[in-house]
Amino acid sequence: MSAVPPLQPGRRIDGISAVLLPFTDRGEIDWSGFGGLIDRTWGAGLTPAVNMDTGYVHLLTADARARVLAVTQERSCGRRFVAGAFIDNSPGDPLEAYRREIDAIRMHGGTPILFQCSVLASADEPQVLDVYRRVAEAGGPLLAFELGTMFAPFGRIYSDAFIEELLGLDAFVGLKHSSLDRQTEWARLALRDRVRPGFRIYTGNDLAIDMAFYGSDYLLGLSAFCVEAFAARDRLWAENDARAAGVNDLLQYLGQIAFRAPVPAYKHSAAQFLKLRSRIASDRPHPLGLRRPESDLPLLQDIADRLDCALSGLSS
Repeated sequence: MSAVPPLQPGRRIDGISAVLLPFTDRGEIDWSGFGGLIDRTWGAGLTPAVNMDTGYVHLLTADARARVLAVTQERSCGRRFVAGAFIDNSPGDPLEAYRREIDAIRMHGGTPILFQCSVLASADEPQVLDVYRRVAEAGGPLLAFELGTMFAPFGRIYSDAFIEELLGLDAFVGLKHSSLDRQTEWARLALRDRVRPGFRIYTGNDLAIDMAFYGSDYLLGLSAFCVEAFAARDRLWAENDARAAGVNDLLQYLGQIAFRAPVPAYKHSAAQFLKLRSRIASDRPHPLGLRRPESDLPLLQDIADRLDCALSGLSS
């Protein structure tokens, strides 16, 4: 059993926030609402991530994913964003499919993050690494992704030996880690610190968002609920201000509710929360997405009110 690493107060956190893809009451993509959520993410000081799990990437057509990129590029004005290179429904060689997706993302000005896929889920780790090495030949920056199966059936958590090999690929500058397990992520951080300190470990642990206090950065779905609160927490932490813990506690309470089983239904929780805060017009999820009960709404409203109060107190 590994020891608990020390907290790192005063550290500047690199916050990347997955953007919800909202839907109208008719079950169509709400492109205006999506654009507004992207703008709010940049406005808060976080980096948007599109075509991610939070954006229902696995349920979108190729045309819809392309439009997501186009809308994001149009609003970016050169600002940084991350986009998922998703190939699970692409026929043929996964290497060529990844290259096509990466080229499209870069053409739109984004940083690609390689989603895992069903074809490689059953491959041995040397085969997966060979694909990553060949993808890296075109240069970086690239982000990698390991995802627990509670999020998607094609997810996979790699061995320490795999991660050490990945750290040796200069084109990859970071890894989103979504095991929802603190000890596994702490081991990732220790390995990173030993082998390649400049590499970023982006926590995807929505049940332990204080991993950012231990040296992780983040690429979270939970941050899509309230980018302003995450940005405030990050700023307070960088200033070594103890109030960061209070904001974090409220956000973690939200995470425990939203990311309970079945975990993929968190996207409907996000829509419910954002509608309560008048950020989007409808709380309808993707037509094939899982739903939460309406009995969640009073809990979400209470958290929204408490977050507003906390943020107001920070500016007074």
